[in-house]
Amino acid sequence: MKILIINGPNLNLTGQREVKIYGTTSFGDYIQMLRKKYSDITIDYFQTNVEGEIINRLHEADENYDGIILNCGGYSHTSIAIADAIAAIKTTVIEVHISNVFSREFYRQNMITASKATGLISGLGLSSYETALLYLKDVATSGI
Repeated sequence: MKILIINGPNLNLTGQREVKIYGTTSFGDYIQMLRKKYSDITIDYFQTNVEGEIINRLHEADENYDGIILNCGGYSHTSIAIADAIAAIKTTVIEVHISNVFSREFYRQNMITASKATGLISGLGLSSYETALLYLKDVATSGI
């Protein structure tokens, strides 16, 4: 099984930025833990602060992965272009957010990109990624 995690703007600062919201663990440390725990799954990782690079990576990933875990960061609330890219590909996309976006500012509650994803996981901290991974693993093995 092969999964791609795509992180958008400012997620390269996880572990340092707004630690009360995003925690103290860096994403680099977290992905190492995921890869070790799920050594039977190939987990590729891509992070960018650039909207167009997210779109390009979604296009490139289509049908080359069993699933994509996507955290668009702030683009989730603004990017029709990323939403269109999600809708254009066949690979299952699960959108994740570290914080509970629905308990935050009103403008964060509009989820343009999530409307095109298969599902949305929000508010479980970094565990949101593992929850998405487990869902994709279950779907791949059960065919549901």
